Amino acid sequence: MGYSNIDATLSEADVQAVKDHFAGIISKLPFLINLTVPERRRTTKTGPVSMSFVENALVTARDNKHILPSTFDTDVFARDVELFALLSEIQTVADSVASQIDDTRLAVGGEAMQAATQTYKYVKTAAKTTPGLRPAAEKLGERFDKAKRRKGAEESGSGDSGGNQG
Repeated sequence: MGYSNIDATLSEADVQAVKDHFAGIISKLPFLINLTVPERRRTTKTGPVSMSFVENALVTARDNKHILPSTFDTDVFARDVELFALLSEIQTVADSVASQIDDTRLAVGGEAMQAATQTYKYVKTAAKTTPGLRPAAEKLGERFDKAKRRKGAEESGSGDSGGNQG
């Protein structure tokens, strides 16, 4: 089902409440980290297929502790498996909310841009006969002038810019 025009507001108190809820979520997950790009590259990835392998390995490790070195901590391994599963569940919810926020932001931004473009057209037309509107029309028109210059630069530089050549 498509959306219809979004007409909503958020009070400062509601925005602060949402931020406070996110802060509360973060406070419940004090172990969260930020990996650097190289750390992300070096980290072995675990997806749905790999998770089956991990769970089977945990069962095997628990059933065969006698073959593992004394430095291998099966309890830590089990906690990692459990935490990964729980974080995956939370990630699914967070991704859904983030997707809805992004889609709504995109739609509302599009609506605002359409209204702004209409406003510019009206002001540009009215500036021809209404004293004092020319500066406003010129100011609004700067957005389109910049876009034209950027597009012109991309078109003129596309053949010799050293970009993607196949």
